[in-house]
Amino acid sequence: MTPLLAGHLLVDCLVAQGVSHVFGVPGESYLAALDGFHQHEGRIRFVICRQEGGAAFMAEAQGKLTGRPGVCFVTRGPGATNASIGVHTAFQDSTPMVLLVGDVGGDYRDREAFQEVDYASFFGPSTKGFAKRVERVDDPQRLPEYVARAFATAMNGRPGPVVLVLPEDMLRTPVQAAPLPRVEPALAWADPGGLRELRQMLLASQRPLVIAGGGGWTPQAAQALQRFAENWQLPVGNAFRFQDTFDNHHPLYAGDVGIGINPRLAARVKEADLILAIGPRLGEMTTGGYELLRAPRPAQKLVHFHASAEELNRVYQADLVFNTTMNAAARALEVLSAPPELPWSGWAAAVHADYEANLQPQALPGPIDMPAIVACLQRHLPADAVLTNGAGNFASWVHRFFRHHGLAKGHKTQLAPTAGAMGYGVPAGIAANLLTGRVALTMAGDGDFLMNGQELATAVQHGGKSIIVLLNNGMYGTIRMHQEREHPARVSGTALRNPDFCALARAYGYAAAQVLETSQFEAALLRALAADTGTLIEIPLDAEVISTRGTLSAIRMAAQARQASEGVQA
Repeated sequence: MTPLLAGHLLVDCLVAQGVSHVFGVPGESYLAALDGFHQHEGRIRFVICRQEGGAAFMAEAQGKLTGRPGVCFVTRGPGATNASIGVHTAFQDSTPMVLLVGDVGGDYRDREAFQEVDYASFFGPSTKGFAKRVERVDDPQRLPEYVARAFATAMNGRPGPVVLVLPEDMLRTPVQAAPLPRVEPALAWADPGGLRELRQMLLASQRPLVIAGGGGWTPQAAQALQRFAENWQLPVGNAFRFQDTFDNHHPLYAGDVGIGINPRLAARVKEADLILAIGPRLGEMTTGGYELLRAPRPAQKLVHFHASAEELNRVYQADLVFNTTMNAAARALEVLSAPPELPWSGWAAAVHADYEANLQPQALPGPIDMPAIVACLQRHLPADAVLTNGAGNFASWVHRFFRHHGLAKGHKTQLAPTAGAMGYGVPAGIAANLLTGRVALTMAGDGDFLMNGQELATAVQHGGKSIIVLLNNGMYGTIRMHQEREHPARVSGTALRNPDFCALARAYGYAAAQVLETSQFEAALLRALAADTGTLIEIPLDAEVISTRGTLSAIRMAAQARQASEGVQA
């Protein structure tokens, strides 16, 4: 075997794991690996990003789209700390991801050398950390072992991020070793005895409800879930920002269980006598601050399916738990025999009717009709289009009004951070287009866009394009909304002075248009879909239009009335 640099071997190992794209910002600490990407040009692509946070979000989006670890490569110190936002998002979203960090050489270690960081302490792992495993590779001969283990750890159990620290001198070392074969995730099957118990619980129920979501879903699993729901006529809600887990057009769809939940659906969750949580970890957003399902022991009977044994009975003491991957869970459930008649058909129909009613918008001020904008997206975007967003009230328009066909139709179509990270949508949309070639549309706010707007340069450089619908209300809207609720009419720290977004987009190489009235949007969208480049469509939005259900003035007046009744002085 001919010796090769460990940096070249590392790239060989990534190719062996099926990696086609690595997102990153170059650094002197991993020049040998960069040379490996040059050596394997045509087999694997290093996508040069403009900031490590954007690169990490792209890798996280890659993990969501493919079900295999997205890969991000950054340099030591500031590079790794910048990338930590994507690692935290991957952890909370249960997304497989591998972060590769070029590090100081072993001969300089533990001297607080230039940009040196203790990555095990910084990233975890622990019950409060945000990486499943953090390992440093000092022996280049063992690189194949560490890479294979990183991919296995990222995919097995609850998917999540793994950090591999790669010293500069190790990557420069000649080595004789070969990559290990491609790792596939292990399947954990549902206990047949537990399935029999579940069947009896269903037969005793009057108001059952499924909440599906979390990581690890495939089209096959989503299709099996749909067959299970149809066999038992179960209403299905999707967990926060996993709205493509169950077809939103299906007559059993209940809506999304998360921030801005349909009040009627929230009531249905509380009224249910049996909750089947298939995949979600039942975090704060999906449970309405642990109120829809009271922790630690819900009023409803709870059956929890999750890929991680550590997650089961950690927050909620369930009546029945299944430590199983989503493919195995859904395939086991779809063959669970249902009786010819079920007592809750009226309940299921009513839950879906609540969802349909929630699609009817409230009247809000200003020249822009956001539900009509989303309806236009629904008409013209292809069914396999990927919708992305970061964090902010602006996302509630697509969350409430856009209907995903999603995984059951063969494609993941929603990329959004359950971790609530701003700046996710723009890089995620670019990554989605680069990886799949499909239409990628990003809904962004003005504050959210400027977190990672520089990645438009990445899209243009690498031949990718996305469509960005930028809602500009001149403020950090979510925080302003909370500010008015807690401290009405006392604005502090939330107003923004913005650039000319269209001029900025054009400077990067995107097309751009500003839409001042609803009637102008359709033509702008059709031009964007036909364009050879990405497009930014800016929509100035009245600051009063703070959410899909109300205005800033209404929130302020309600808060002032509450304070007056409580005798509180602002």
